[in-house]
Amino acid sequence: MIVDPDAKLEEELIVRPTSETIIWNSYKNWIQSYRDLPILINQWANVVRWEMRTRLFLRTAEFLWQEGHTAHATRQEAIAEAEQMLHVYADFAEKYMAMPVIRGVKSPSERFAGAEETYCIEALMQDGKALQAGTSHFLGQNFAKAFDVKFSDKEGKLNYVWATSWGVSTRLIGALIMTHSDDEGLVLPPELAPIQVVIVPIYKNEEQLAAISAKVQTLLTDLKNKGITAKYDDDDNKRPGWKFAEYEAKGVPVRIAIGPRDLEANKAEVARRDNKTKEVLNWDDLSKTLPTLLDDIQQNLYDRALQYRSEHITEVNDFHSFKDVLDNKGGFVCAHWDGTEETEEKIKELTKATIRCIPLGQVFEEGKCVYSGKPSQGRVLFARAY
Repeated sequence: MIVDPDAKLEEELIVRPTSETIIWNSYKNWIQSYRDLPILINQWANVVRWEMRTRLFLRTAEFLWQEGHTAHATRQEAIAEAEQMLHVYADFAEKYMAMPVIRGVKSPSERFAGAEETYCIEALMQDGKALQAGTSHFLGQNFAKAFDVKFSDKEGKLNYVWATSWGVSTRLIGALIMTHSDDEGLVLPPELAPIQVVIVPIYKNEEQLAAISAKVQTLLTDLKNKGITAKYDDDDNKRPGWKFAEYEAKGVPVRIAIGPRDLEANKAEVARRDNKTKEVLNWDDLSKTLPTLLDDIQQNLYDRALQYRSEHITEVNDFHSFKDVLDNKGGFVCAHWDGTEETEEKIKELTKATIRCIPLGQVFEEGKCVYSGKPSQGRVLFARAY
């Protein structure tokens, strides 16, 4: 082995095995009886992986993730846990990130190694590519057998435990950016925005600033009491136009501008980041209207992303149309698949599209595979992905 002394890192990075190998080595010491079950472990950890081609937030050499590992006495309990976490992740994506997702299961070849079933949430980015936003795995007894983790049941018999693992990572930051943002910068859903409302004073002298600041303080108190995070930016080193551009780039959902004339009229200009509209509102009504406005922005971002996804799920019945949609439209392609790994690999080789998921609640219908022409029992979702 050739060692380059100049390539030594200032801080060591250790590429480790997946957490399952670490967790199950510990489970072997922790689990003896059914009374020890279930065990539910959640952790936040920085992970280092070997990535040939990194992509910010989506595939990086080091990333932060949340992951869970559970052990159960029965198959049914483990499946229920894996499905529950799938819905937890989906609810977070939709209710907080305003990002619609499709809940489904992976094809056998796309499952996590060692899993009997991999549940996933799949999102669609604005460039027409899919993104796996979270996974939850039903591991069966595979890891228990590999690490010889058994428990004594109520009858005194030894059985292997049933397991799950699940996780999401900083990939969700990339998903958030690519779902909502535009050429001017971030567009953040109010539920996740660190600053939901920014107030920018417009003034020519200290007297005007003092009058505006006095009026703003009452609104800041009202918004704080309503659980809304607001910032008053009276920094005199930056001009209002510069501030407007800065907060637009940062994705602050609502911007309020108030100047001397607004002060006299008891009004303010309110700008939305999601649709870039502006309106002049009565100042005294702001503490009542802003919560509703933020809710409307949150819903609008979700509806907009959902509409885009709906317009980019295309049903096809032949391979020519399959390739045409991928090349010229993008998004999910809903097509029949014969269920074989050979066909799945051939489609991937020819188009760079993979089976993103078999949607939960898939409607079974007889058809012919879009590639092989062999019998198919239902449609699955293909897409090019990150």
